[in-house]
Amino acid sequence: MKMMTIGGTFAGLLALTTAAQAEDTLSAVHAFPETLIYTKSFLEFVDKVNERGEGVVRIDVRGGPEAIGMFQQPDAVRNGVVDMVYTPGSFYAGTVPEKDALVASNIPAAMARENGGIELFDQIHQEKMGVKYLGWFDSGVCYNLWTRNEPQLDADGNLDVSGLKLRGNAVYNAFFTEYLGAQVIDLPTTDVYSALERGVVDATGWTQIGLIDLKWNEFLNYRIEPCFFSTDLGVIVNLDKWNSLSDESRQILQEVAIEHEASSTEALMSKRDDDFAALDEQGMKVVTLEGQAAADYLAAAREKTWGRMRGLMEEHPAGAGNYDALIERFYDPAADAQ
Repeated sequence: MKMMTIGGTFAGLLALTTAAQAEDTLSAVHAFPETLIYTKSFLEFVDKVNERGEGVVRIDVRGGPEAIGMFQQPDAVRNGVVDMVYTPGSFYAGTVPEKDALVASNIPAAMARENGGIELFDQIHQEKMGVKYLGWFDSGVCYNLWTRNEPQLDADGNLDVSGLKLRGNAVYNAFFTEYLGAQVIDLPTTDVYSALERGVVDATGWTQIGLIDLKWNEFLNYRIEPCFFSTDLGVIVNLDKWNSLSDESRQILQEVAIEHEASSTEALMSKRDDDFAALDEQGMKVVTLEGQAAADYLAAAREKTWGRMRGLMEEHPAGAGNYDALIERFYDPAADAQ
């Protein structure tokens, strides 16, 4: 009788221990500092997962670029140094040039999820990089050119960037150099404040939100419309780690990611309106290209980016077979007509 009681107690303890050990844990880092609105969005996603997945799955955030350099993070998740990374696709464009489909997109993530675009994007990530593409967060936010001095237009209303010290990076450069004819100075986000302060650059591309968070508005006084491009921020997960998770863990992570794709778009649209209002109050001036000049500007941003994507895809052994499918799923001609 005593042995049965002891045996039952031991079995109960073992079951409790097994249950406690069953919680899946993923380590994570994010590309940008915690103060940036995009990072705050990712941390909100983490909180949602940890709340819904209590006892099942948990994300432990190790930090941002101070933990692992922002450009080293994609390789870190691919190699299993960390399980999850929130990062722009542009930081691993050499491996997955298809990320330009997001850069040139004019639709939000929810629409790309519905039409199979994100499923295709995930498949490409798994095949080319050995990672799971969990979700495209913070979509629907486009980019503007921001300048210190009043932008100059030519006789036809086209933007004249001659004389501008324009900060560039891999996202913008095909458009900036091949269409605008700009001489760019490549700088990571973390170096732009000091570059503006010292006069190394006097113009940059950046998203519609976050300028105030980064304090670049201390130096930039003009916003050029229309906006172009889309953010390409997403969450990737080491594929071996993803496959090792329980079915319930994977379901929770995917469900929360899909929900956050939609909610983050809505939240950032509101944030954009608040930021624009605050910048207007501080004296930010808006210069808007009109008519054919605006149409040519937007078409060039899109087509130069697509051209870069096609060229890089053709250099890869897998080829450019997904090119047309990506354009179809991430670009809606009707949206440009609105």
